[in-house]
Amino acid sequence: MAVDWDSPAGCRALDPADMLGRLLEFPTQFQPAYDAGRQLRLPAGYKHIRQVVIAGMGGSAIAGDYAAVLFRDRSRAPIFVWRDYGLPAFVGPDTLVVASSYSGNTEETLSAFDRARWAGARVVALTTGGELGRRAAAAGYPVFKIDYQAPPRAALAHSLFPLLGILTGLEIGPDLTADVNEASDVAASLIEVVRPETPEGSNPAKALARAAHGRVVALYGGGSLEPVARRWKTQVNENAKGWAFFEVLPELNHNAVVGFAHPPVAREAILVVGLASPGESAELDARLEVTAELLRQSGHEPRIIPARGDSRLARMMYLTVLGDWFSYYLALLNGVDPTPVPPIDFLKAELARRRERHPAA
Repeated sequence: MAVDWDSPAGCRALDPADMLGRLLEFPTQFQPAYDAGRQLRLPAGYKHIRQVVIAGMGGSAIAGDYAAVLFRDRSRAPIFVWRDYGLPAFVGPDTLVVASSYSGNTEETLSAFDRARWAGARVVALTTGGELGRRAAAAGYPVFKIDYQAPPRAALAHSLFPLLGILTGLEIGPDLTADVNEASDVAASLIEVVRPETPEGSNPAKALARAAHGRVVALYGGGSLEPVARRWKTQVNENAKGWAFFEVLPELNHNAVVGFAHPPVAREAILVVGLASPGESAELDARLEVTAELLRQSGHEPRIIPARGDSRLARMMYLTVLGDWFSYYLALLNGVDPTPVPPIDFLKAELARRRERHPAA
């Protein structure tokens, strides 16, 4: 279908819930959210933890992935991301568990919260409210209250930056104030390039959406860009209602590269997008270049997208913004509203119905 994506009004014809507005204001949220996280009052004993578990799903869990990557080589405690019911067996009084659920009603995260309480862990709840907010407040745990109304995937700044602030405040990782400022500036500059008023010929998000239209999108990323590749994948799923998957460097070099030749239809059906962070890892830079050459030898035309920015956080947020806008324009090309997610709504309702019919013994 014909799409008028060269003006906000044209975009909103398919975007009545105004996902566009959420994308435009995203960079302005970084610093206030980070500062608010640092200001959260936590019991003194929370500084004595030996590991961190961030429990969440979907848009809440991706914030944990970003935090783990940002602090992975400069943290005094290992950071784990848990996407499931319950918690790892090692969780105990020396563990900080951040239960992150935007709605506060994510059943997997509520299960993790209950397990953390049983295990005597130090707990922080990160939520807009819901059942998680109620349980945490009743148990006397610190609650960071998110005050922003949007689909969870459009509230990444409000899940990620308070989390970074909390971890910084506990001296688990370094002060990221300068990095947060740079990330905000880099993201804001990119938005001027990808916003609707910028035509397709000068707009990398639109151009990439055009190349991906009608195809499965495969995202490749490694190192600090592994969670960003995951983010691109889930944004294509939820915004554009499209198939996508992600693979991780260097692991994909030990298996996926052997499968590029078959089936031949994949050359037209799949668009491979490689996310690059030039200069961050010479080994990963070389691997991505050679992987792209192998794809070309098999008849594919990969797109390699380099990050911009001096800090790791700035580079990650640059590509996050580009991926969000790419998925938004792909939604418009697909003729779908980027905001609602009917299959997820159906799944939640169906699971609730089955629990009512077959309650646990």
